[in-house]
This record gives sequence, structure tokens and C-alpha cells, in this order.
Amino acid sequence: MANTGFIEWLETEQGQYVRRWVELRHDQMVADIFGFNAVQIGLPQLDLLRANRMPFRFQCGEDVPAHVLATPFELPFASGSIDLVVLPHVLEFSDNPHQVLREVERVLMPEGSVLITGFNPYSLWGMRRRFSAQPAAAPWRGRYISVPRLKDWFTLLGLETHMGCFGCYAPALTQQKWLSRWGFMEDAGDRWWPFAGGVYMLQAIKRVHGMRLIKPSWKDRRSAAKSLSPVIQRQTKIQRTEE
Repeated sequence: MANTGFIEWLETEQGQYVRRWVELRHDQMVADIFGFNAVQIGLPQLDLLRANRMPFRFQCGEDVPAHVLATPFELPFASGSIDLVVLPHVLEFSDNPHQVLREVERVLMPEGSVLITGFNPYSLWGMRRRFSAQPAAAPWRGRYISVPRLKDWFTLLGLETHMGCFGCYAPALTQQKWLSRWGFMEDAGDRWWPFAGGVYMLQAIKRVHGMRLIKPSWKDRRSAAKSLSPVIQRQTKIQRTEE
């Protein structure tokens, strides 16, 4: 993963501006996605599943404090076992984003959802990256993926784009006082140039054509959950005990 320094950048005033939008949108989106197992891949320092009500919610990443330590290229989950996958700024900092998406498609259940957050290359933030004096610094080192390209990847994998949104229309300024002065662009941008936001979130659903999906009972789903990694089961028990 090439996201070195990204977590530290999220603590800056510029990063906090993006982080607030990302957390707000995740809270809104995951609240209405139902199922049994939900996993967040990457950025374990942020709890982007906190508003979701699935009984098993865990984080997967290459470093602590993730509950499951693994690379996004080889997820330690059974095929068709996950109802929701959250990918916050993972693809653009991955050496092989196609393989990450293939793994996500593999572990998703039919009708399961994936939420992807990324920087928009066709925005003021994309322009800032192109002309950055420090292209190797976070968050400019990533390879930004446009929404149309991401939709094409979805189609190739049998994922159907469901909904999405853009945000962070202010220029990529470094100080909060200047970001606040450009705050009027949030409402104006959402109305007049909605596809030019610096950050986007896109939801896709795994469709299995010709298949009639019959939801199993909660008891059956609990049995199916045993197919997940034993590490996940132990971490989940610990988390539920702490709650």
C-alpha cells in the first residue's frame, strides 16, 4: 500500500475537512444497509461502520488497530460471506486496485454492497495534485480514479452502480480559516457543478442475474458466519464483551 502518511494528513486542518465529509456520508449510507457481516478495509483508525446495525462489524487492514490483519489483495473471508464492504481511499493508494475489487466481489454475498471513497481527479483537488510541488506527499501521491472509470470496473465484475455523491468543493487549502471562507462552495457546488467535488462516495451492489435470492433466517446466518476466519470470531466476541 502506498498510503504512507495519509493517516497523519487526516489530522491536519486540510485532512479534517475531508475526514468530516467522509465520516458524515458513511454514517448516512451504512445506516440503511442491512445484513449480518460488515467489514471495513483500510483506515482502521476511523470507525466508518459505527452507524451500521449488523451484528458482526469488523475492520481489516495491514496494521493495528485493525481486527483482522491481511492485505486487501487476499482477504481471509469465505466467498459470498460478506454483506457490506467499505473501502475508504483504498483503491487510489493500492498497487493493484483491480485485484482489490476482484477480492471484494468474491467475498460479497449476492445483493451485497460495497462503498468506495476516493479523490476526484476532475476537481480542484485533482488540479492541486497535478501541480503539487510535493507530489510524493500525502494525499497527492495516490493515483486518483475517476467515477466513470470506476463504474466501468464495476460493470466488468458484475457490480451494479446504485448511488453516489460528491463533496468537498472548496479548494485544497491548508488552513481552516480559508476553508471556512470558501464554505459557500459546498451548497453552490452541490447545485451547479455536482460532479466536481474533491471527494466522492460510490455504492455498488453485487447482482447475480437469473438467480432468485431467498434470505436465510437469522439462525441460519449465524451458522454461516462460522465460515469466517476464527480470528474474526474471537475479535467479535471481545468487541461485544467490551460493549
